[in-house]
Amino acid sequence: MRGAGAARLLVGAGACALAATLAACAGLPPWQAPVALATNAPLDLAAPAGGGASVDWPDAQWWRAYGDPTLDQLVKLALEKSPTLDSARRRFDSARQSVRLAGAETGVRVEASGDGDRQRLSDNGLFPPRLLGFNWYNQFDLGLQASYTFDWWGKQRDTIEAALDQARAAAADRSAAALVLASSVAQTYFGWQADQARLALSEQRARLLEESAAITRARVGADLESPESSRRDDAALAALRAQEESLRGSAALRVVTLAALVGCAPSALPPLTAKPLPPVSAGLPANVKLDLIARRADVTASRWRVESAERVSDAARAQFYPDVSVNALAGLSSLDLGKLLEYSSRVPQIGAAVHLPIFDSGRLKARYGASRAALQAAVAAYDETVVGAAREVAAAATSLDEVAAERTQRAAAVAAAQALEESAAARVRQGLSDPRPQYAATDALLAQRDGLLQLDAAAVAADVDLKRALGGGYRLDATAGAAAGSRAAEASLSATRTSQAKP
Repeated sequence: MRGAGAARLLVGAGACALAATLAACAGLPPWQAPVALATNAPLDLAAPAGGGASVDWPDAQWWRAYGDPTLDQLVKLALEKSPTLDSARRRFDSARQSVRLAGAETGVRVEASGDGDRQRLSDNGLFPPRLLGFNWYNQFDLGLQASYTFDWWGKQRDTIEAALDQARAAAADRSAAALVLASSVAQTYFGWQADQARLALSEQRARLLEESAAITRARVGADLESPESSRRDDAALAALRAQEESLRGSAALRVVTLAALVGCAPSALPPLTAKPLPPVSAGLPANVKLDLIARRADVTASRWRVESAERVSDAARAQFYPDVSVNALAGLSSLDLGKLLEYSSRVPQIGAAVHLPIFDSGRLKARYGASRAALQAAVAAYDETVVGAAREVAAAATSLDEVAAERTQRAAAVAAAQALEESAAARVRQGLSDPRPQYAATDALLAQRDGLLQLDAAAVAADVDLKRALGGGYRLDATAGAAAGSRAAEASLSATRTSQAKP
């Protein structure tokens, strides 16, 4: 009869546990299919801009293609010392430690403990000292406890994978920050070079105006011309001097910007010398529409965040299932310290625990709903990033195409101005006029060259923008493994990735 009663008790307990499990899973949300992300960029520029030949994707050190050692040194210093990149590096380190923390939460936990107590029994307690024969007693315990929680529903696995994806996103963010930094250095440096070249042209024009103004003043003094001619020369010279001051101010501001990008004082920058702007050629890689997503660090980071949000959502759904854990204790306990290590002092213990979220379905549903909303927000951010990447590529390619077309017309204007300047010089050599018409023609030629120089600067700026829009040499397959986090966390993830199937 006692055995039958025990059996009925066990059956009743099992039925209660089953009922509780079913009640806990009654509000389980339906399984959601994985999100589908765009696999190519919405670009209509399948052919290279300007009808030229296709170009290669930017190299990892794309700035070296400009052949400027000073630029190479500036970018190197910026990538080593910039506070912006250091901040991105710290965010990656923080994400990597999060991976280690998530991995440390899984697996078997083993803890050792030891304590000793001396206590007096109360004269009015449950066991009066007069019955036991003593008032004070000692208690010594020594134990080794192990516990393990089964990851049947993938909670721990999804948590680790979410942390890994965040670490990958942080690594991609660091690459994106490095690209923005390098391109900003290149833009600022070439802007300084353009300012120096334009300043040299302006100084040439100012010298011509000064010589022309000197002739005009002499003729005015000889009553051969009216004073208005001299005033016109003075106004034109003052306008050129104002332009020179503006260019000097722009160049000085670019030096300060370079120092800020590099993370040093302006005096610590490498010596800057004026050089011609590098030539650029318009063109896009033939596979830009298909490969852009894999070559943009910001798009890759957005994709990893979608993956992380999806894993968090899976972990939130798995919270509806019960947790099962086992605990074991190998311990020793004795009132006498000398007998603590004896075999008879052993107090082994083993047990199992089941956590059933029976009355927590409202909170669990709210958490799951929040995780789904975060996932949709991550997907929307990814789509926005892809569209923005396509827009940047199209804008940079279109700018290069437009600058190339405008430069062709400007070059024709320079050639015409050159012919006029030669004609005016010939008349001066023949004694048909004073040098002022030649000065005026040379000034017009220099003005056209200044316009051409501005177009060259715009072309270089658009080329740098295009390299940045194309990802600047970033490759997903080359960085995903390095961004996964610490090897210990990867080992923990491999241990938890068993053949268990998601319910």
